[in-house]
Amino acid sequence: MPIILAIVALAVPRLVMFFIWLLTDWFGLAYRSTIWPVLGFVFMPYTTLAYMAAMLNNSRHVDGFWLVLVVVAAVVDLGHWGGGWHYRRR
Repeated sequence: MPIILAIVALAVPRLVMFFIWLLTDWFGLAYRSTIWPVLGFVFMPYTTLAYMAAMLNNSRHVDGFWLVLVVVAAVVDLGHWGGGWHYRRR
């Protein structure tokens, strides 16, 4: 089941975030306030999911593989913003 969730998260991260919020308490366990998941839902969904996974699977520390995962997710999210800007400019 987690593998299927990961595959779907790559395709539609906001839908996965909605179902995680609806069916589990993972956001409550990973984040101390509700503003960060909401902002992540709007602006950086991959980074929000990667940070949540890092906090839940690594005893509330982000290091090693999980740090690499969060950085790659941030680059992908920023690439979406930059790619859209580049496309509009052309």
